[in-house]
Amino acid sequence: MSFANALRIARRELRGGLRGFWVLLACLALGVAAIAAVGSVRAGIEAGLAREGSVLLGGDAEMTFTYRYALPEERAWMEENAERVSEIVDFRSMAVVGEERGLTQVKGIDDAYPLYGKVVLEPDMTLQAAMDGQDGLPGAVMERVLADRLGLSPGAQFRLGTQDFVLSAVLAQEPDNAGDGFGLGPRTLLRTEALANSSLLEPGTLFETRYRLQFPEGADLHVLKGAAEGQFRDEGLRWRDSRNGAPGVARFVERLGAFLVLVGLAGLAVGGVGVSAAVRAYLEGKREVIATLKTLGAESRTILAAYLFQIGALAVLGIAIGLLLGGLLPLLFAPVIEARLPVPAEFRLYPGPLAEAALYGALTALLFTLWPLARTEEIRAATLFRDVVSSRFGLPGPRYVIVTLLLLAALVGASASLSGVPELALYAAAGVAGSLLLLVLAALGIRALARRAARMPLLRGWTPLRLALGAVGGPGTEATSVVLSLGLGLTVLASVGQIDSNLRSAIARDLPEVAPSYFVVDIQPGQLDGFLERVENDPAVSRVDTAPMLRGIVTRINGLPAREAVGEHWVIRGDRGVTYAAQPDARTTVIAGEWWPEDYSGPPQVSFAAEEAEEMGLKLGDEMTINILGRDITATITSFREVDFSTAGIGFVLTINPAAVAGAPHSHIATIYAAPEAEAAILRDLAKTYPNITAIRVRDAIDRVSEVLAGIAAAITYGAAATLVTGVVVLIGAAAAGERARVFEAAVLKTVGATRWQVLSYFAIRSALLGAAAGSVAILCGGLSGWAVITFVMETDFAFEPISALAIVTGGVLATLLAGLGFAWRPLATRPARVLRARE
Repeated sequence: MSFANALRIARRELRGGLRGFWVLLACLALGVAAIAAVGSVRAGIEAGLAREGSVLLGGDAEMTFTYRYALPEERAWMEENAERVSEIVDFRSMAVVGEERGLTQVKGIDDAYPLYGKVVLEPDMTLQAAMDGQDGLPGAVMERVLADRLGLSPGAQFRLGTQDFVLSAVLAQEPDNAGDGFGLGPRTLLRTEALANSSLLEPGTLFETRYRLQFPEGADLHVLKGAAEGQFRDEGLRWRDSRNGAPGVARFVERLGAFLVLVGLAGLAVGGVGVSAAVRAYLEGKREVIATLKTLGAESRTILAAYLFQIGALAVLGIAIGLLLGGLLPLLFAPVIEARLPVPAEFRLYPGPLAEAALYGALTALLFTLWPLARTEEIRAATLFRDVVSSRFGLPGPRYVIVTLLLLAALVGASASLSGVPELALYAAAGVAGSLLLLVLAALGIRALARRAARMPLLRGWTPLRLALGAVGGPGTEATSVVLSLGLGLTVLASVGQIDSNLRSAIARDLPEVAPSYFVVDIQPGQLDGFLERVENDPAVSRVDTAPMLRGIVTRINGLPAREAVGEHWVIRGDRGVTYAAQPDARTTVIAGEWWPEDYSGPPQVSFAAEEAEEMGLKLGDEMTINILGRDITATITSFREVDFSTAGIGFVLTINPAAVAGAPHSHIATIYAAPEAEAAILRDLAKTYPNITAIRVRDAIDRVSEVLAGIAAAITYGAAATLVTGVVVLIGAAAAGERARVFEAAVLKTVGATRWQVLSYFAIRSALLGAAAGSVAILCGGLSGWAVITFVMETDFAFEPISALAIVTGGVLATLLAGLGFAWRPLATRPARVLRARE
C-alpha cells in the first residue's frame, strides 16, 4: 500500500469542498464545544477559588473546634506562628421581633475580622461602626432576606436569646460566605462579646469556634498544617487553609462539572451517529470513484487509507471548530456567568479542558467512522457501476471489530480517569451503551411493526399512511438513524425530567407526610423535662422524640488515621452527631451484633449505622477513635443498626454507651410532629419560654434543598439540551441525505396519479411516525434510567411522570416533522419526467 498515493487521492477528493460533510463537522463541533465549554467554566471557577482562597476562607488558614474555644496552648501556637488571628463563633439561633421569629446563622466576630476582603453594608458604613450599635444596645447586621422577613430596617431592634440588638445595616456582601458552607438560615453578624448575656453559648450548646490565621509572606502551609495537626489533632482540631478555601464549593463544582462533561459525552455519542451516517452517505456517493480506483488497480487498503485521511482531516477541522467555540464562549459570556456565580472565577483559555475535549472528539470520530470506512473493502468492483442499493448491514472484518473495541475502551477509560469520578463515568458509559443498544433494537422492531401494519386490511383507503408505514419498514430507511440520533438526545432529557420530578415529589410531598414540623436544638438538660411537659400536653402535637446530642470527629479507625483507613467518606469529613443510649428504643433495629447491657460500664462500645458501615468497609470488632470535646474515646463496634435518614427524623450514625461520655457537657435535640396550622403557635410559645433554644422548621430546610436541586436540574437540562441540538443536526442531516430518494419517490407517486397534497401527507406522516417512535423509545429508556437512579441511588419510590413524557413525544414528532417537511419542497416541485429519464 502506498501512503503517498492515498494522500494524493485524499487531497484531490478534498478539492471538491465540504459538501456532504457539514453534518460531520457540525456534530463534532457541537459535541467538542459543549465539553470544552463545561471544562473551561469548571477550570475558571477552580482558578478563581485558588486565587481567592484566602478571601473565601477568611484567612491563610483556619483552625476549627466544636463546642469549645481554643485552649491556652492552642491559642499560644496561633499567636506564635501567625501575624494576626481572628476568632469567630458560629451557631444557629432564632431572631425574634415581637411575635415574628426567623432562623439565622449567627457569626460572632472580633475586631480583627475580616483578615481578608471587605464586608459591604447598606447603608454604607464601617463594620466597626455597625457593631458599636446605639442607645446602649450592641449592633448587628443581617442579610436582607431575613430583615425583610422580620420587617426590620436599620435602627430597629430584635432579640437573640435573652439579649436585645439593634440592626445597624443590611449585610450586602460577606467576603468569606462561600467558605462557611451551606447554612439553613440567613446570616447575622455581631460581636462575640455581645453574646455574654444572651444565654446562647451555654455548656453543651452546639457551636463552633473558627480561628482565622494570617501568616507571613511565603509561609509554608503544608509544614504549618503538619505542625498544628501533630500537636493538636487529638484535641479535636480541624484544619483548612487557602489552598482549598471553599472545599464544599470546590467539591460541588468538580462533581457537577464532571457530570456535565459526561452529559456532553452523551451528546458526542449522538454526534457520532451523525458522523457515521454522514460518512456512509458520502461513500455511497463515491461508489463510481471507488470503482474506478479499484479497476485501475488500487488496493482496498489504499482506498481505505485515502478516505481515512480525508475523514481524519475533516474531523480535525470539526474538532478545531469545536475547540474554538468551547474556548471562546465562556470568555464572551464571562460577565453573565460571573454575575450568577456565588464565587470568584477567572475565565481564560485553559489547555487542559481543551485537550480533554479534543481527545474525546478524536476518539469518537475514529470510533464511529471505522465501520463505514471498512465497507469500502467489502464491495466488489464489478458491482460498483450498477445502479443498486447499498449492501445490507453486516459486521466488518475481525481486525476492525478489535480496533473498535480498543477505541471504545480508550474512550471509556479516558472519561473515567479525567472526570475525577470514575464510577460515575463507568455508569454513564454503561447507560449510554445500553441506551444505544435499546434504541437499535427498538428501531429494528419499529421497522418490523411498520412493515406488518402496512399490510393490514384496515388501512385500505388510507394511502398516505400505508405508504408511510411501508417506507419506515422498507430497506434503506432512515428509521435507525433518526431513532438513534434523536432518541438518545430525548432519552437524556427524559431521564432528567423523570429524576427531577421524582426528587421534587419526594421532597415537597412525600417527605412532609413523615417529616417532623421542627428540629429543636440546644435544649439544656435542666430544660428537658419542662420542654417535654409543654409540648406533649399540646393537643396539636402528635409526637415528640428526643435524644442527647454531642458532636465528635472520627479521627482513627483500627489505629490508622480515618482517611487512610476508609478514604474520603462523608462520615469522617467533619464532625458528626453522637448520642448515647443505655438501651435501644422501639424505633431502633439492630441487624448485627449485640447492644451493651443497660448498666454497662466497661471499655467504650459504639453502635454504628449499618449502611454507612458497609460503605466504609467496617465490621464488628473494629476499633474507632472519636474525639469529643478534645477527648479521645476509642470504642469497639459491637453492633450495626438501621438508620433511616429519609424521614428527616432523629438519626445518628454513632451511638455510644452512656458511661463512655459520662460528665461530658451536652444538650438535647428534639423533633416535634404537629399539624401545620399549629406550627407557628408552638414556635412562639417555645421561643418565649426557652429563648436559648433554636427551632429549625423542616419545611424551610426542604425549600432550601429544593432550590439547590432546581439549580442542578437546570444545569443538567442545559447540558441535555446541547445533546438534543446535536441530535437535531443529525436528524436534519439524515433528512438532507434522503432528499434524493424522496425526489424519486415523489416522481413515481405523481406518475401513478398521486396529488401533491397526497405526496406531502405521505412525507409528513412518515416523519411524524419516526419522531413518535424516537420519542416513545426515549421515554422507555429515560424512564428506565430515572427508575434506576431514584430506586438504587436515591433509595426512594419511583413514580412515572407523564407530563414531561408527553412533551418528549411531542418534541420528537415536531422535530422530525419540521426536518422532513423542510426537505420535501424540492421533491414536490421536481417534474417526474425529468427524474425518471435520468434513471434510465
